[in-house]
Amino acid sequence: MTTTHTATAATRSTLTVDGRTLSYLDFGGTGRPLVALHGHLSEGASFTALAAALGPGWRVIAPDQRGHGDSDRAPEYTRAGYLADLLALLGHLGIDRAVFLGHSLGAVNAYHLAAERPDLVEALIDVDTPADLPDQGASPLSFVLGFPYTAPTREELTAACGPLGPVLGPALRPLPDGTGWRLPFHPQDTVDSENLVHGDHWKQWLATDFPALLIHGRRSQVLTAEHAHAMTTRRPHTAYRPLDTDHFVPQADPEGFATAVGAFLASL
Repeated sequence: MTTTHTATAATRSTLTVDGRTLSYLDFGGTGRPLVALHGHLSEGASFTALAAALGPGWRVIAPDQRGHGDSDRAPEYTRAGYLADLLALLGHLGIDRAVFLGHSLGAVNAYHLAAERPDLVEALIDVDTPADLPDQGASPLSFVLGFPYTAPTREELTAACGPLGPVLGPALRPLPDGTGWRLPFHPQDTVDSENLVHGDHWKQWLATDFPALLIHGRRSQVLTAEHAHAMTTRRPHTAYRPLDTDHFVPQADPEGFATAVGAFLASL
């Protein structure tokens, strides 16, 4: 295991899972653990503002899920693979129960983990993610296949990502051998992972009845108001909190997002 400290006072550490490096941020705190799972094209550091808002009362742990951020690429991106990584992380940290928060890919992984291992989950927070994601043909993330994975300079790689360049620029990683820079995800891996998210997940969403919160972006490209209503009415003990955002709630309204999460956690 290796450990480094980031400028945000979080501790970045790693563990090895099946020969791969899995990296995670631990924001510390003296309270109960909250495991925060990011979506595609993102990483654990996306929850830095949330961790700061929750303060020391909650220990926010945010992994870079396989193939994202500082975590190594994996041979496959099935639900079983993502969950195996999560179980390894919990075992590594000695956490036997936590609140799980997930956005997009991370939410699907969170409620699948809850369905398979409810003993590990105190509560669940789903950030703008449906219980049913129909396969509509081409992946909505297929545009990333036009991005190069590496480039000689950070500027070239940023420019090659077009309109998404300014967003991805700060997250680009230098190559270990110093020959250039890479994206914080591999384009083909991302599309493969996104394709495996599609499907009917109602069984997993309804498998548990401990407290849950569904945060919904009213202008979401992913979750409709009708589907959000069905998710909250069909599952017991599920609260609903709409925010005036698109699908990318944590980035679009960080204060509203943190307030919604904080109020739910205070109710537990």
